[in-house]
Amino acid sequence: MLVNLSRREMVSHSVQEALVERAQSFGIVLDDISLTHLTFGREFTEAVELKQVAQQEAERARFLVERAEQQKKAAIISAEGDAIGAELLSAAFKKAGNSLIELRKIEASEEISQNMAGNKNVVYLPDGQGVLMNLH
Repeated sequence: MLVNLSRREMVSHSVQEALVERAQSFGIVLDDISLTHLTFGREFTEAVELKQVAQQEAERARFLVERAEQQKKAAIISAEGDAIGAELLSAAFKKAGNSLIELRKIEASEEISQNMAGNKNVVYLPDGQGVLMNLH
């Protein structure tokens, strides 16, 4: 008998009516019944498990959507920060002229020369003295 198990009294009353009617056909009188052990059918158990799996998948999907939204917001904030930084640099260049660019060039040249000075495969030749180049 398939019944809604969330309404225990209704189930008990329905079972009692069915048992009283069936027992009367055998000459047995039932005064009362007590449901002590209810088990779920295989289909019901599988349905409950499938429902739980579906709920977990829905929660995971909801989490993924929320994470994507947070990543989108972070990307927007980063882009806005980059735009503000570019505006500030532009304003600084207008105010200071090319001196900041020249300073950056000097700093880059200094770093390059330090890296080359530490490299054993780099040879320095004085300007105008192609001594090694004249070898035939």
